[in-house]
Amino acid sequence: MPLAPASAPSTSPSAGPLRLEGTNVVPAATVVVFRRAANGGPPELLMLQRSGKMRFAAQALVFPGGRIDPADRSLAALLMPDADPELAAARVAAVRETLEEAGLLIGARAKLDKATVAAARAMLIERGELAPVLDHFGIELMPQAFPLFAHWCPLWDRAFDTRFFLYDMGTGAVELTVDETENTHLFWTSAANALAAVANGSAHAIFPTLRNLERLAQYPDFAAAVDDIARRTVKRIHPRRVTIDGIEYREIDDTQGYPVVREPIPEDELRG
Repeated sequence: MPLAPASAPSTSPSAGPLRLEGTNVVPAATVVVFRRAANGGPPELLMLQRSGKMRFAAQALVFPGGRIDPADRSLAALLMPDADPELAAARVAAVRETLEEAGLLIGARAKLDKATVAAARAMLIERGELAPVLDHFGIELMPQAFPLFAHWCPLWDRAFDTRFFLYDMGTGAVELTVDETENTHLFWTSAANALAAVANGSAHAIFPTLRNLERLAQYPDFAAAVDDIARRTVKRIHPRRVTIDGIEYREIDDTQGYPVVREPIPEDELRG
């Protein structure tokens, strides 16, 4: 799929749906889950490796997340009636997808034991909606626990219009299990170690994930990440294709705090 040409807008407002004639995108949500490292080092992030059978980003390292469902929108309207509907639905989808994919319930007001979380996950997988799970187990969510970190949307048809949130697990002493359908492996790692794995060829990540890992690697802890995003206005980032000295690159603007904004497009991808 082609990247947006250099003449396309490089960013657009994050609130509301994307309004660009001729571009039909898929709203989605992702959450970067932090935990404190046991050795006192850089914070660790929860990452998953996608199945090789997936159409999008096969075998790539990703953060938990996925597309926003209609039921997410209905629940968001009840939980956050005064919030931007797109942002509220994305927060609900982030909770639902993380529970489904990793067996981790984020944003609950009260701490739940592992048996309850496992039962909630099983019910979610069976019902496909988060609302009945919250009702059945009496779970109250805290939407304010997920600050908006970034927003990416390639300008091509059926691209994912994805909002990235942050969440702090504290010590992260929880039991996690991968869903083994869309993903095959989950693990905790620092942003720097994830980048090193991609650099040495032992892992693969797509352009937005790499750029976000590079940005996340700058933060010594969760508080520093929150402090950084509080000083910025999050806008949709629209990666575009540019040619520099005869070489094709993916590129984004440097206004959102990313230390690396450009990478060459591989030859095999250019050949299509």
